[in-house]
Amino acid sequence: MDYAKEALRKHKELRGKIALALKDTLDTRDKMSVYYTPGVGAVSTHIAEHPDEVRDYTWRGNSVAVVSDGSAVLGLGNIGPLAALPVMEGKAMLFKHFAAIDAVPIVLDVHSADEIVAAVKAIAPSFGGINLEDIAAPICFEVEERLKTELSIPVMHDDQHGTAVVTLAGLINATKVTNRNLNTSRIVIVGSGAAGVAITKLLHTYAPGAGILAVDSKGIISRDRADLNDEKQKLLAFTNANNLSGSLSDALKGADIFIGVSKPGLLTGNMIKTMAANPIIFAMANPIPEIMPEEALAAGAAVMATGRSDFANQVNNSLAFPGIFRGALDNRVRTITDDHKIAAAQVIASLVTDPSPNEVIPSPFTPGLVEAIADVIR
Repeated sequence: MDYAKEALRKHKELRGKIALALKDTLDTRDKMSVYYTPGVGAVSTHIAEHPDEVRDYTWRGNSVAVVSDGSAVLGLGNIGPLAALPVMEGKAMLFKHFAAIDAVPIVLDVHSADEIVAAVKAIAPSFGGINLEDIAAPICFEVEERLKTELSIPVMHDDQHGTAVVTLAGLINATKVTNRNLNTSRIVIVGSGAAGVAITKLLHTYAPGAGILAVDSKGIISRDRADLNDEKQKLLAFTNANNLSGSLSDALKGADIFIGVSKPGLLTGNMIKTMAANPIIFAMANPIPEIMPEEALAAGAAVMATGRSDFANQVNNSLAFPGIFRGALDNRVRTITDDHKIAAAQVIASLVTDPSPNEVIPSPFTPGLVEAIADVIR
């Protein structure tokens, strides 16, 4: 199938892919009086007197806003809010299909941290959770942290944490396949934007003994660099213990694991050959990975994962975010923590009962996936 051609056809035919549904019919005068005037006044009065019960009387207990400014849409870059809307609709569709959550796409025509935070805070009373999406680094870090502090509902930037959770889940199984201990592995992470920073932080939290090198477009992130932003500076607290400098090629020598969240073509077969025996390669740039699977496997990769659905081992956020928000909404979780993310990763990994090179990550259609994740988000 030509997915691009079919996507254009279906989106135009349907005029988008989500719609509002009613929970009851509005077919009698009595129902009109119950759901609208005068009956609704009693509900509003009750909520005014008991604001903590708003989620019990409105959709707030089962709703998430999917918010983006369109500044960093995966694989497309800064395409703006209008062009980002189909992606946000897709996210809302996944929320509804996998977790029965009512999600609303919200695209903002503002791009500073102050403007985004103000806009989200202004609409937050309508929702039970906020899923931030496709907001460029480094602004995305400030936006998320401020909203987590200032709102009383769960907030998660999925580009950061959904990616990190599924990456960790895949690595838990990939290290089993290759007889490694993640806590003693040497890991190279290429790309220090939203996803790369979050992956680095979560891996360090889960496996503090791992030796991690972070690499950006200018090479290894080291204390000798004078061009680092605040987030990259913070990574030095737990990466590059020996203060190495150099290129990606230098970083990879003897490494056990490569994680790419950067751009196509950065990794070569010759680089893989300099890594430790049977290395793990997670090349997750979309739509074209840092190296194609056939080249990586020919160079000696033992486990290969990408972000694509047409290859084995797809690292896809849809494995994580529906269950995480389902649990957060059901269990009235105010803040999604690192403990929640690690628990979610462990659950996802456990659903692959017999990990193999071609299966270290389950399918998002795995029965019981959302329920299992939701159960540990408490």
